[in-house]
Amino acid sequence: MKLSSEEVEILKIIEENHKASIETVALMALCSEETVRNTIKKLEDEKIIMSYPTLIDWTKVEGQESIIAMIDVKVTPKRGVGFDEVAERIYRYPEVSSLYLMSGAYDLSITVEGKTMNQIATFVSEKLSTIENVISTTTHFMLKKYKHDGVIFESGNDKDHRMVVSP
Repeated sequence: MKLSSEEVEILKIIEENHKASIETVALMALCSEETVRNTIKKLEDEKIIMSYPTLIDWTKVEGQESIIAMIDVKVTPKRGVGFDEVAERIYRYPEVSSLYLMSGAYDLSITVEGKTMNQIATFVSEKLSTIENVISTTTHFMLKKYKHDGVIFESGNDKDHRMVVSP
């Protein structure tokens, strides 16, 4: 869909700060509030604006921690539908938070969330690896999140306590 420069500007503004009020967006885009409202509605209806993110650092909420794993998957594509049919089977699982078709050694990259490593292991062994066209998987567990969707997760006042070694 071809968008006007005004519509693109509105998209850029709300992508940067989805909490900005209609009034603020209108001031920044140099247009009326009605134009902003109509544009946002149109772009939501056209599924150009997919959703509005709320990024939460769950590591700071006691009892709500989760384990995140990135799983590389090698797949045999199905004749006539390629990777789409296998990808659809995978992304329908509630454990899957994201799924991408990739170039390189593996075909799909999946992000999975669970409460324990055992939950993720069970997902891989009982659900993912049993799919007919899945050839192999490699699971990587996330140890620490430094930056996500452009937001830096600060570690507070933690100082680097390593001893400096120099020649």
